[in-house]
Amino acid sequence: MKNKSTRAISGVSHAAVCKVAVKLFFAISDEWELTDVQKCTLAGVSTRSTLHNWKRKVEGGDDVALSKDALERLSYISGIYKGVQGLYSSPKQWKEWVKKPNRDFAGKSALDRMLCGRVIDLADVRRYIDAWRGDVYI
Repeated sequence: MKNKSTRAISGVSHAAVCKVAVKLFFAISDEWELTDVQKCTLAGVSTRSTLHNWKRKVEGGDDVALSKDALERLSYISGIYKGVQGLYSSPKQWKEWVKKPNRDFAGKSALDRMLCGRVIDLADVRRYIDAWRGDVYI
């Protein structure tokens, strides 16, 4: 019998969820043209070697083990990305929005807010986008 903690409620393994989350994170961070340091901050990892290990494993088809914190962060980032796509019709706007100054973030960009480094900063940006779209996100 498998340990319940290795399976998500949907029946998809934790390893499969992590692999998809990492692939999506790299695609989004490449589109947003983030530096490795920015990627580390958003993902909550302390070294670039962790990012490179994730990338190597995903490209090699291997499982990637993520902490609950890292998976939560990557989930927020994917939600932010999806939310921005719902707000704008142009891929150019999706890419630019994250770096544009925003009066609701004290003149800073959403990316600046996310780069404060805490999970709550990612959650705040996600809630902001969801509210702007008229969605309820708790």
